[in-house]
This record gives sequence, C-alpha cells and structure tokens, in this order.
Amino acid sequence: MYELENTGTGKKVFVGSVIAIFSFLVGWQASSFGLLGNVFETNKSEDIVVSDKVEHDENLNLFWDIWDKLDKEYVDESKVPSEDKIYGAIKGLVNSFEDPYTVFMTPEESKEFGENIDGKLEGIGAELTVEDKLLKIVTPMKGSPAENAGLLPGDIIYKIDEKIANDMSLFDAIMAIRGKKGTSVTLTIGRKNLDKTFDVSIIRDSIEIDSVTMEKTKSGIVYLSVNQFNEKTNEQFGKAISGMILDEPKGLIVDLRYNGGGYLSSAVELLSYLLPANTNAVEIRQRGKENDMMKTNGNPKLTKVPLIVLVNEGSASASEILAGAVQDLKRGIVMGTKTYGKGSVQEVDSFEDGSSIRMTIAKWFTPNGRSVNHVGLIPDIVVELKDEDLKNKKDTQKEAAIKYLEELR
Repeated sequence: MYELENTGTGKKVFVGSVIAIFSFLVGWQASSFGLLGNVFETNKSEDIVVSDKVEHDENLNLFWDIWDKLDKEYVDESKVPSEDKIYGAIKGLVNSFEDPYTVFMTPEESKEFGENIDGKLEGIGAELTVEDKLLKIVTPMKGSPAENAGLLPGDIIYKIDEKIANDMSLFDAIMAIRGKKGTSVTLTIGRKNLDKTFDVSIIRDSIEIDSVTMEKTKSGIVYLSVNQFNEKTNEQFGKAISGMILDEPKGLIVDLRYNGGGYLSSAVELLSYLLPANTNAVEIRQRGKENDMMKTNGNPKLTKVPLIVLVNEGSASASEILAGAVQDLKRGIVMGTKTYGKGSVQEVDSFEDGSSIRMTIAKWFTPNGRSVNHVGLIPDIVVELKDEDLKNKKDTQKEAAIKYLEELR
C-alpha cells in the first residue's frame, strides 16, 4: 500500500496513499540554531529560491524573540526540551501549508514509518487520513480485522478507547489504535446517513495480506484482486497473468476496491500487461520541470482479453492511475462506485538526525489529462453495494462484473 519509489535521486516518491500524514496502515506515519540550520541545509531543492530565505530572515527575529522569552520566563523551565521545541516549530511551519500529505516527522515517527513499511504489522488493518480536522478511514484492508468488524471507507473515528481522537496528533491516534495481536481497541464511529455514533470493538491481529489473489469462474473468467501496490505486486500479478494465459481466459476482472494505493511504478507495471508497449499511462506535472508522461514497458500479455476494473470509494492514488488509464484508453470497463480522489505525488527526504519530511511535489493526470484530485473517478457503469448486501456478505459488484463479461461473450 505504501507508495514508495526509488527515483534514482536518493529520494522516495509517493503517489498514494491517501493517508493524510504518512500513509500508515493502522496496526499494523549541538545547539538549537545549528539543528535548524542542518534541516534547511539538507533539504536542498531546485524549487527553493535562495533570495526567498534572505527576504524572510528579518521576520525570523520574531521567532527568536518568542523563543528567548519562553526560554527565560516560562514558569516550568524543564517543560519542553530544546529538541522538542525545534520539532514543534518545524511542524508548525509545515502544517501552515494546510496540505494533509505534507508532513514533518520526528526521528521517532520516521522510525515508526519505516517499520510499518518494511516489517510485519499488528493491529486492525485500516488506512487513515485527516480531512477537515477529522480522523477518517480511507479504506479497511481486505480480510483485515477492520473490514471484518464492518468499518467502511469514509467512517469518522471520534474516540479511541474513550479518548477524543481530535485531541490527538495523527501519530498519537495511530499509536493508540495499533497494538499487539489478540488485544482489543474500541472505536467510536460516525457514519454518513446515520444520526448517531456507534462503538466498534476490534481484536487486533497480524496484518499479512497477499498483494494479489486469483480466482477463476466456471465460465472461464479470471478474477484478480489487487490489494496493494507494493514491491511484490508486479511479480505476483505477472505470475497470475502467466498462469492464466494458457487457459485462454474469456474475460478478466481486476478488483481495486479498498486498495488505497501504492508504488507509482507498480501501477505502470500492471498497466504494461494490459496495454500495448509504449502507451501513455500517467502524466506527472511538477513545479519548475517539464511534464513527464510515463509510458508502459514492453511487456504486453493481455491486450485483447475483455477487461473490467472494479473500484469504489476506497480505491485511491495508484488504483486510480490504473483505472483512469483503462478508462481513457477504452481498454476496458470501469465498474463500481466513485473512487476516493487522490491525484498528488509526495516525496520523502530524510535528515541526519533521523527526522524526515514528506512533501507534495507533483500532481498526476490520466493519459487524457484528467485530474481526479478531490473529485474521484466516475465508473463507466455504476453499481452500488447496498448495506443489506454487506451484511449478507453478498458481492453484487463482483457478480455484476462477471455477468457483464459472460453476456459480452
């Protein structure tokens, strides 16, 4: 689910997830002056104009005046260590951009972020974001405790074990929700179209979900569920594709529902199986640079098989890149409900003290130049999944996709 890509510049690039701070799966985001100097010195960018810093030097006098006043007169001398004051000041600067995807992480948070990417996770298996200062579920992972407990994309978390979520930082909220396998957490949830909140008690578990799973119907239609866009997705997707080619599939369903995103490169790699080589896949538009149209590679294997891509409100970023290209290029039918709407690209820079900054550096567009940011992608065929279907574990969207392909034959 994590959208990390090594660009060859030593920096990490995100195209998803919609997670506001650092794309967390819950359960699995010398002197003080010298430290500030190191941060600004390390984070060099072609987009930073040196004269801007000079122009604002005079305004920093106010910052240091307040720093000195707090340092000398605040009643509790030991209340806040200098290091914490530095990190707090930097967070305030970053937060002033009011971009939920641009976030500074302390060394502790950066370490936690790295462990969540590389390690095994324990918790409830839900992706979070912050919208309008509310802690919101982007999507529960397929087969996770969060999904099994009935949590849905768009649910708002008001309380975590009776503690008000809005009183916590996103990092603290994440740490409160995650925990050891077998322990429980109670979330107070608000849901669209419901007048009252309700409590959900969830038993945490190990979160180990295959990136790609495959089924085959009796009618010869292959169903591929892509749960994440990570470093294993291309390999698993390619293996599934190679295994089904010999059986001459009558149709293909790629299920991207509840897939919150992943590697930018992974989305393009999957499109490379479905589209002719050197086909426009996604356009990246970055400040001060020429637009970059990324194209499929020379690995087309299923360019003619009838295709349906399933999406819903939990489909975001890399999922929207794949669905948007399929729709623009009329390679297949996009079916389901409107997607999340995450059309920006993030980059992660790490610093010597272990802290890091995740920053929005670009926006992405479909081959036809469409942006899904904040608006989502409208399916070619809208198929709603009703509450009654969810309760009865009836997948009417998947059934509709199978029926469509069978009738197409």
